[in-house]
Amino acid sequence: MKIALAQLNYLIGDFEGNLAKITGAVSEATSKGADLVVFSELAICGYPPLDLLERKEFINTCNHSIEKLATILDPGTGVLVGSPEFNTSSDGKLLFNSAFFLYEGKVQQVFRKALLPTYDIFDEYRYFEPNREFNILHFKKRKLAVTICEDLWDEQPFENEFSRSMLYTTNPLEELHKLGPEAIINMAASPFAHRKMEIKQSIFTGKAARYNLPVLYCNQVGAQTELIFEGGSMAIHPSGRVASKLPLFREDILISDLNELIESEPPLSTGVIPDRIGTMADALICGIRDYFGKLGFKTATLGLSGGIDSAVTLALAAEALGQENIHVLLLPSQYSSDHSVNDSVEMAQNLGIKYNILPIEALFYQFRKSLEPLFENLPEDITEENIQARIRGTLLMALSNKLGNILLNTSNKSETAVGYGTLYGDMSGGLSILGDLFKTDVYLMAEYLNREKEVIPVNIISKPPSAELRPNQKDSDSLPPYEELDQILEAYIEKQLPLEKVTEMGYEPELVNRIIRMVNQNEYKRYQTPPILRISSKAFGVGRRLPLVARY
Repeated sequence: MKIALAQLNYLIGDFEGNLAKITGAVSEATSKGADLVVFSELAICGYPPLDLLERKEFINTCNHSIEKLATILDPGTGVLVGSPEFNTSSDGKLLFNSAFFLYEGKVQQVFRKALLPTYDIFDEYRYFEPNREFNILHFKKRKLAVTICEDLWDEQPFENEFSRSMLYTTNPLEELHKLGPEAIINMAASPFAHRKMEIKQSIFTGKAARYNLPVLYCNQVGAQTELIFEGGSMAIHPSGRVASKLPLFREDILISDLNELIESEPPLSTGVIPDRIGTMADALICGIRDYFGKLGFKTATLGLSGGIDSAVTLALAAEALGQENIHVLLLPSQYSSDHSVNDSVEMAQNLGIKYNILPIEALFYQFRKSLEPLFENLPEDITEENIQARIRGTLLMALSNKLGNILLNTSNKSETAVGYGTLYGDMSGGLSILGDLFKTDVYLMAEYLNREKEVIPVNIISKPPSAELRPNQKDSDSLPPYEELDQILEAYIEKQLPLEKVTEMGYEPELVNRIIRMVNQNEYKRYQTPPILRISSKAFGVGRRLPLVARY
């Protein structure tokens, strides 16, 4: 039996478009001899549909799409495709997260997801009832265990010390193994996280080795708002070695001969994990491209300051959207250095990007003059710095409104964490590109983007970072060195370690206390930021929910 894994990029709610992708993939796989074609979790409607699942007409359309798909496919090819399903029982949630087996023009069998994640970005128990009855797919004299994403993730090596390695009381694969399957199929919608690639692969290779069964893992690809799915679908030998694997961030189809997979010697390769920074760059480019493409936008703008954050954002956006679709503004103040403007011009010219220089000094003067009666000769402070940032935000939004561009936010995760940014100023935008990238990784990303030629001028990478909102300002005036700050932030935010554990890493309690206090006090700012492309295991946004009003 030949099984095809169809790694596709869906659009949530685009039923006709998704069906066209699915039927096209089935046709291609069938022409290459596939007996069974496997698609990812909730492929019919796209993942994650969120509260669209609470609309009856949305679920009805999913059902009609399944029925239509069954009738238009080659009746001799089996298809496993994910879709929500009404729970006909009078008890429990209204829906199941299901996999439909289509063959000979109709739905032959339905398999339901047992483990419903409710951590980080996931909130599946909000919508779905967990499966409690397990059965096997019998197809062409083979017995196949069909699982949906989390059903193979009952064991997880969490970084958070306040977590259990066993998240659930049910082990779906243990139940299915009792029924004597010859292979395991997993239909997934598993989002990308740059430090989880090896862990994710080890979960599937570990299951194959434990049960001495091949695992066929089909993951979706492409971005849905802030979530980015890398694909990386793979066929795993019963020994636990990766036999074949699809590329990341690209639609593709993998066809495996189940007989060969079971009977062959273990492959030499164990599945190479790609370079972390390079994969992060690919993820962000995918996120930008899909956010624009799926919304129907083509053009972007941003403020090019001469700093490393806006430079990296521009380089990624140019790769994702094309240089002809970007228009940047250089917005120097009286505090901006000449080299900041020159460096920005050089970078725009390196990429062939359209740019304009709009000095803000005269506008800043008018703001101060208008506010003089209110401020009554009070000394200048952060207020005047924020006014400059908001003038820049206003000019960028004006260009965005007039020309139909999306404004790209350039704030990094380090700044966003400690509130080192101005609401309605440099925190403005329709999409945050670097909001899940610590500053130290921004520098590594710049070096990666310059690996073949100098896209980002070396001076931008080498000079000390500064907001340039007051004379001789540097980030280090307000923040500890980023090498220290980022380690503390990662420990507190992503690993969720308490203060005493962070100080055990070698940092002064006073410094750790100060940083944690800054993180906690600036939750209100993060609540108002644009969507942040998620590339870590704990990003700001829907996966990190904290009260704005609290005393902790």
